[in-house]
Amino acid sequence: MSDQNRGAAFRALHQKGNPFILANAWDIGSAKMLAGLGAQAIGTSSAAHAFTLGRPDMGHVSRDEALAHAQDLVAAVSIPISGDFENGFGDDPDSCAETVRLSFEAGLAGISIEDTALPSANPYDRALAIERIKAATAAARALPGDFVLVARADGVMNGQYDLDEALARITAYEVAGADCVYVPFPGTLSDQARVCAATDLPVNALAAGPLSQVSSADMAQAGVARISLGSALARVTHRVINDAAQAMFASGDFSILGTGISGSAVDALLKP
Repeated sequence: MSDQNRGAAFRALHQKGNPFILANAWDIGSAKMLAGLGAQAIGTSSAAHAFTLGRPDMGHVSRDEALAHAQDLVAAVSIPISGDFENGFGDDPDSCAETVRLSFEAGLAGISIEDTALPSANPYDRALAIERIKAATAAARALPGDFVLVARADGVMNGQYDLDEALARITAYEVAGADCVYVPFPGTLSDQARVCAATDLPVNALAAGPLSQVSSADMAQAGVARISLGSALARVTHRVINDAAQAMFASGDFSILGTGISGSAVDALLKP
């Protein structure tokens, strides 16, 4: 699929009240498995990617590393790939714009940019956050193909501002030209519905925390257009590693190893 077709196909998936699942992968194998199991689009995960490098989350992966990782996933599957690109790998608007251009060149169908001054949890001032999204969307519109720019308001998740501030930010991001908005961990499903009602843009919701306990139908009723997994699926695999290791090293119990998916089932999903 060409870059232009990939971006257009990705944009078409974003329908308010009819959410698709953006399945966040962390390596080629997980991307191919998720695609083989029916994912319509794949997202990278900054946290899950960092885990594969033996690093913690929040600003510990460089732009070059994130782009190379994304290119690996683009080459591995035929469905659209979106990049979870933290704060755009720079504080200034020009850095965000350059990240958009490089992401398109890497074959991505879109990226998300958050408003956190990494590696701290501090949010950018609202005015600067808006200017960063303006620069990113201007760069996206200047590309030779379609590209979906997602503007994130992460301060609620990080405990830095309240939901009212997040709503003010995503409303401004809409005016700035963003294609989709995202408030991770807004609270309850009712809070997520408030986010969706605050904008005419498609809204991404994160299937984590309280929202991992509701269905995609519930998300649709709230007005969600896209449901991402973030690092949640990767953390489930880490939970299995943790539980197996605890059992093995503490009491010599290997029984959990008998519950895994068969090698032949994995092989079937990984075939070209």
